[in-house]
Formats: sequence, C-alpha cells, structure tokens
Amino acid sequence: MSEENVEIVRAAYAAFAEGTIDDVIEGLDADVEMIGAVGGLEDGEVVRGRDAVARELLPDSSVWAERRYEVQKFIDADDRVVALVHEHRRGSNSGVEVGVDMAFINSFKGHKVACIEPFMRQSDALEAAGLSE
Repeated sequence: MSEENVEIVRAAYAAFAEGTIDDVIEGLDADVEMIGAVGGLEDGEVVRGRDAVARELLPDSSVWAERRYEVQKFIDADDRVVALVHEHRRGSNSGVEVGVDMAFINSFKGHKVACIEPFMRQSDALEAAGLSE
C-alpha cells in the first residue's frame, strides 16, 4: 500500500501545480488535519476538514501573486509519505521572490491523506518520520 500512498501524494502535488484544487481535495480524508508548519509562523495551529485545508493550501492573493512547490523527492515511510519540496513565492505588490526548502509529512487513513505536517526544515521532517538523509 505504501507505493500507492506515494502515487496519491504525487497526484495531489500535480493537481496543485495545475491549479485543480478539487483534485487535491479528492485525496483528503473528510476529517483531514493540517498542522501549522513546524518552525514557521503558524507552528502549533491546526486546520481541520477538507475545505479548510484546501483554503490553507491556496496562496493568500492579497499577499502572494504566486506560490508553487517544486518536488525534490517523495519518500515512502510506511503509512506516511514525506515530500521534500522547494517552495517558491512571489509577493503580489512588491514582486519580491522568496524560496525555501521544506518538507511535508502526509499521514494516511486508508487511501486518503488524514494529516499534513509541514516542516520549515527538511531535516526536522526526516527526523520526525524516523528517517535520516
């Protein structure tokens, strides 16, 4: 089932890149939780439910003109998939571009993502998933 989980996460990132958020929602459990990025401004906050998580994944257009994730690697970790990504954002008014290498741990319940845990440092995510680089 683990390779199947990787394909579910891979499809979600492809759908997000194409702007088809409905396809992203399809891969989420009805009670999905998204934890605030560990090491980020939202650290410790929790967003629950498909629609709320989908809104959280979309860029705030008042601040960001662009937000995209370039996947570096997917790692199969039993009932979890770790996505190592480079996040790129461009400010809507300033045009300033920022980028960071980060990671997301996607935990599964059945064939749906039940929890998304972003990490501002890839090494922290790998450690949390019981993996090493």
